[in-house]
Amino acid sequence: MKVDLIINNVQLATMDQSIGEPYGAIFNAQVGIRDGQIIWAGSSQAPGGEADEVIDGQGGWLTPGLIDCHTHLVYGGNRATEWEARLEGVSYEEIARRGGGIVSTVLATRSASFDELLALAQGRLEILMAEGVTCVEIKSGYGLETQTERKMLEVAQALGENNPVSVSRTFLGAHALPPEFQGRDDDYIAHIVNEMLPTLASENLIDAVDVFCEGIGFSRDQTERVFECAKALGLRVKGHVEQLSNLSGAALVAEYDGLSVDHLEYLAAEDIGVLKDHGVTAVLLPGAYYFLGETQKPPIRELRQADIPLAIATDLNPGSSPVCSLLFIMNMACVQFALTPEEALRGVTGNAAMALGLQDSKGLIRPGMDADLVLWHIDHPAELSYGVNMSKPAQVWVGGMAV
Repeated sequence: MKVDLIINNVQLATMDQSIGEPYGAIFNAQVGIRDGQIIWAGSSQAPGGEADEVIDGQGGWLTPGLIDCHTHLVYGGNRATEWEARLEGVSYEEIARRGGGIVSTVLATRSASFDELLALAQGRLEILMAEGVTCVEIKSGYGLETQTERKMLEVAQALGENNPVSVSRTFLGAHALPPEFQGRDDDYIAHIVNEMLPTLASENLIDAVDVFCEGIGFSRDQTERVFECAKALGLRVKGHVEQLSNLSGAALVAEYDGLSVDHLEYLAAEDIGVLKDHGVTAVLLPGAYYFLGETQKPPIRELRQADIPLAIATDLNPGSSPVCSLLFIMNMACVQFALTPEEALRGVTGNAAMALGLQDSKGLIRPGMDADLVLWHIDHPAELSYGVNMSKPAQVWVGGMAV
């Protein structure tokens, strides 16, 4: 069988649970790629045939491309001085009164040009890509009005067009209350539902819709109004839920057959079954947990017992998780949340693909999947979670093309 590329002399961490081995491992293996897809993957006895190119993996480990399924990668400015002030004892409320907090990021993002936002985001994306990230979700949510939300989503689209990486665009207009709507929460939700969301969806800029359902964000009823609009527009939903309190936002996402529920520190045990029934992926964000000094951990054991898919992501953002390393997040997930290294790797491959609705094309090494692959010169896949800044890809392929 003629293929474009054969990668041989590798150990495969396929992450395919049907194989029945840790990491879905296949040893002394090779992969055949044609037209950007995996044609076959297996032992050295797999069908070989002719290839335009053959790569010797030198006994390294080949994994699926890594997927960062929750980021706020596009934004203007930064909040390092605010963080410094907090460490010096200034309260968050005082920082907000000084014009800081999310309002400062909103103002910086609104004032930045498309090209300025693109350049800033490009730098962050390149750092992620250098660690083997081949797919990334990018949320809006620092514009909070149509023009800037559009600008953010257009930047996200340009990043996908200009780089060897797949980009999923998520509309997060219901991220916070903009200054011009202070004290008028319901009016802002009406603005999202009647103007922002339909307009941007009609421009084909949105792949999914997210809401910050939280006491300092939006109520469950307000969240449902946004979800109803998203459903009418044919868009899948997800939610920032149960991070600081329990509003049963996760159950609401499940009721709307959402893709993922993210954060989950205060997820109630009785809502876990609802997630299971609707096939919702749980996305853990240890960067925000670490950076905010939280102590309430997500119910990992209960989620695991219910066989809920566990994804992990950077939550890259300027306020609560200025972390631009998915490998470091894998380590955090193991150290802080007691995930196993195998769970951590699955959390940034197969399960992360599920959180984006891409499980039919990404996140596993098996025939029919996109040939997004990373070669690592390591002795065991656990090394990817074990060391901090100790593992770097030897080679990355996106759609079968070397990066």
